[in-house]
Order: sequence, then C-alpha cells, then structure tokens
Amino acid sequence: QVQLVESGGRLVQAGDSLRLSCAVTGRTSSGLVMGWFRQAPGKEREFVAGIRRITSRTVYADSVKDRFTISRDNAKNTVDMQMNNLQPEDTAVYICAATFRFGDPSSLTYDYWGQGTQVTVSS
Repeated sequence: QVQLVESGGRLVQAGDSLRLSCAVTGRTSSGLVMGWFRQAPGKEREFVAGIRRITSRTVYADSVKDRFTISRDNAKNTVDMQMNNLQPEDTAVYICAATFRFGDPSSLTYDYWGQGTQVTVSS
C-alpha cells in the first residue's frame, strides 16, 4: 500500500521560505499523480498544488500561484513543494496526497494521504 510521509514544516516569519518534502513508500512514485493540500483551523481542506506523472506538468491554487512550486523526483520517490514569500494566511497543516487515477491533479479524487506537517507563519 502507498504510504506518504511529509517533512519540513516549521514556524517561520512572513516573507520566509520553506521547502516541504513528501516521501513515497510501498510503491514507486512514478505511477502516481501527486498533490499537496492544506487545512487551517476551522476551514475545509483545500487543494494547493499538484503534479502529473510523465509530463510533470503542474497546477496550483490561485492563492499560491507565483509563490509555490511543486516538483517530483521519481528516482528518489519524493515530491517537494517550495514555498516562497509565506504569509500568515498560509498557516495550515500541509498534507501530501497521491492517486493512481488519471486526470487534472486539481480535480482528481486522491486515495492516499499523509499525516501532514505543520507550517506556521507569524506576522
């Protein structure tokens, strides 16, 4: 079974950068569409960024476009997300997700989820 483990979350100040990483075990990551989601207190979980299998084409939520970059390294079975110019509104638990399904990463149903890593941005 696919297992996902996130790392890299921590407390930062507004304007800082972070790089989150998601390690995939159980299966090779090459066959998976990968996504990052986030959930803030009192809010619904929302899609942040996704990346396709072969082409590695990416898609982002409007709120993070031009600030966040998702990437993958199938040889290492990892998916990263570089987050720049972080703002307090970005504070959330960031969750890695994966699926073998085909489609737009922003609209797919994801079947595998990590535990999440906390990102806190102070003003």
